[in-house]
Amino acid sequence: MAKLVFGMNVSLDGYVDHMAFGPGPTLFRHFIEEAKAQSGSVYGRRMYEIMRYWDDDHPEWDTERQAFAAAWRKQPKWVASHSLKSVGPNATLVRDDFEGAIRRLKTERDGEIEVAGPNLAQSLTELGLIDEYRIYLHPVVLGKGKPYFAGPRPPLRLMSCDRIDKDVVRLSYVPA
Repeated sequence: MAKLVFGMNVSLDGYVDHMAFGPGPTLFRHFIEEAKAQSGSVYGRRMYEIMRYWDDDHPEWDTERQAFAAAWRKQPKWVASHSLKSVGPNATLVRDDFEGAIRRLKTERDGEIEVAGPNLAQSLTELGLIDEYRIYLHPVVLGKGKPYFAGPRPPLRLMSCDRIDKDVVRLSYVPA
C-alpha cells in the first residue's frame, strides 16, 4: 500500500513560496534522492503547471538540476483538475471521482507518493488520506503568502526531526 506524503519548504511563520526562498545545494540533493525514490506525485492544476518547468531541458542547468529533472520526468504523475484539457508526459489527468482515484492509488501502488501543494493537501487531509506531513523549516519570515496548511491544521504527532542542511530542519508528522 502506498503512503501519501505532503512535504514542502516552509518559512518560520508557516508560509510556502518557491519564489521567496528555496533549497540550498544540500537540501536540493536531498530532494533529488526523494524524487528518485518516490512512486509518483499527485498535483493540483497550479502546482502541476509550476512543476512543468522540469519537463523541458534548460541550457543553464547544472548537473544537479538535470538529475532532478530526470527523476521528476521518470515518475508517474496524477493531476487533479477540472480546467485542464490535457497533461504532459508520464501524467494522468484526474477529472472525476478524485477521492476514488486517490484511494485506488494508495491500494494499487507501493512506496511513497508525493502530494504537491497546500490546497490539494488540504482536500486530501479532509478525506483522511495524508499519511505523513514533512515540513522543511527555513529560517525565513515572509509575513504573508500561501500557508502550508490551507485549512485548519489537523491533529498531528511528531515522528522525527532531522537537520537536512546547515539551516534547514525537517519535521515529520503523522495524523494523531
